[in-house]
Amino acid sequence: MSYAPPIRRPLEGERFHVIVIGGGINGVAIARECARAGRRTLLVEQHDFAAGTTSRATRIIHGGLRYLEHAEIGLVHESLVERRRLLRERPHLVHPIHFLLALDQNSGRSALAIRTGLWLYRRLGGGKLQAGSSREDQQKLERLLDSGRRWSVFSYEDAQCEFPERLVAEWLVEATEAGAVARNHTQVLAVDVRHRRVVGVLLRDQLSGKEERVEATWIINATGPWADRICQRSRIQTPHPMVGGVRGSHIVLPRFAGAPDAAVYTEAVDKRPIFVIPWNEQVLVGTTEVSDQGDPGKVQPSPEEIDYLVRSLLHLFPGVKLSTADIRYTFAGVRPLPFAPKENASAVTRKHHLHDHAPDGAEHMISVIGGKLTTAAELARQCASKIGASRKSSKTLAIASAQNAELLLDRWVIEIGNRGGISEDTARGIVEWHGRRALDISRMALRSAELRAPLCSHTEHIVAEAVDAFTGEGAVTLGDVLLRRVPVALGACWSPTCSREAAARIGAVMGWNETQSADQLEAFESERSAFLRKPARVSSVLEAAAD
Repeated sequence: MSYAPPIRRPLEGERFHVIVIGGGINGVAIARECARAGRRTLLVEQHDFAAGTTSRATRIIHGGLRYLEHAEIGLVHESLVERRRLLRERPHLVHPIHFLLALDQNSGRSALAIRTGLWLYRRLGGGKLQAGSSREDQQKLERLLDSGRRWSVFSYEDAQCEFPERLVAEWLVEATEAGAVARNHTQVLAVDVRHRRVVGVLLRDQLSGKEERVEATWIINATGPWADRICQRSRIQTPHPMVGGVRGSHIVLPRFAGAPDAAVYTEAVDKRPIFVIPWNEQVLVGTTEVSDQGDPGKVQPSPEEIDYLVRSLLHLFPGVKLSTADIRYTFAGVRPLPFAPKENASAVTRKHHLHDHAPDGAEHMISVIGGKLTTAAELARQCASKIGASRKSSKTLAIASAQNAELLLDRWVIEIGNRGGISEDTARGIVEWHGRRALDISRMALRSAELRAPLCSHTEHIVAEAVDAFTGEGAVTLGDVLLRRVPVALGACWSPTCSREAAARIGAVMGWNETQSADQLEAFESERSAFLRKPARVSSVLEAAAD
């Protein structure tokens, strides 16, 4: 038995109440909100959902402790409310994580100010999240820190979403179940403006090359760092650029001996705040803040940024024997911060802004500027309200605590395991990435040994998850699956051998012929190497510092 993705039906001449351009976490959240409010909604994304800025973030769900320094208490409160909501609604994807804030004697931040800020942060966040043991983690951290300096270590809690790509996939399914039409690999060539009002868009299907015109009452430009480009292509003139792109780069390293299970929030060599976070059985270090006005689709970390992050890590942990050569891969994204040419990037607000284009001669078009992973759902509610598409009620899954969340996940694992044919590790892996939908995936897996086969020899994740991505979550390419729906290719084990194994096993079940399998594999390897890059240059200074 072979499976096939749903057929992409023609859109030419169709009319929607709202077209959302951009399939990152903000765009998908907006489409879901509008569809649930009963508005006929079209969501279009030029590449794949969550393939841009969303997949290149630091992967934490937080209030933004440092935003308190800039007196953005409203943003912090809004973010912490959304953090608690996500912990309740998505316990399999968003979980509490213990943070340690480490500052040396040269820090410009006083202990009193830090304690006051943490007290306020906890009060705004509504209490403890139960993120695990703090004393053991603190002792591990203290053993790693540079013993030649005096350190102050503070403890607090936040949350982590290791795979925001999965959160986007779930919201996408909910949007389509509510009636939204979703198209990835579909580029908006231009917004059609007539008599100072938007009336639709011109689309190009990137897979077939076919162009189509679609009508709409409202257009939401949620393209993040591409927002100004959409306006330029559509001849919509704004008084000044809306987005001031700031590149944020990360490095991914192997777990090193003695590394705490807690995330570490500290200061880099230039006193900027950075994170060292356990992620996906690896260590994620980031991020930088560098102005970037280039093509957001081709963004890469610079050698200087990579050196900066490694130097900052070694400055914090001088005994750790790591260097640039140990980096598994790097990645970068462009934050769509509001245009503020005279401000330092760290001081530019992270609060989102909805730009109404009526004064620009494009009534009924709104551009979303800024925003962050944590507040995407709240941004969506505000955007829907602005166009008159608010829902009257919102049902949420009520989970009172982290322990209850763990019990729920354990119950799903047991239920899947009792079906037979799937190991407990595989069942847990499916539950942690797919939540309630894990039950449907497990039912599919029972149909054949090919569906229960692992995607590669190093993972517990199975072919049935990939098939579900194609048939139920809008995936079109192998990259859509392995980098975002079932993101095993972000793992420490992944190699060209893994890629070939996964392509062969998925292709056999999906009914791909030899040419299709080869094309999918080639496109995937090209996309992965462009996204997750191994540094080409090793700094002799860093090598010496690591010895």
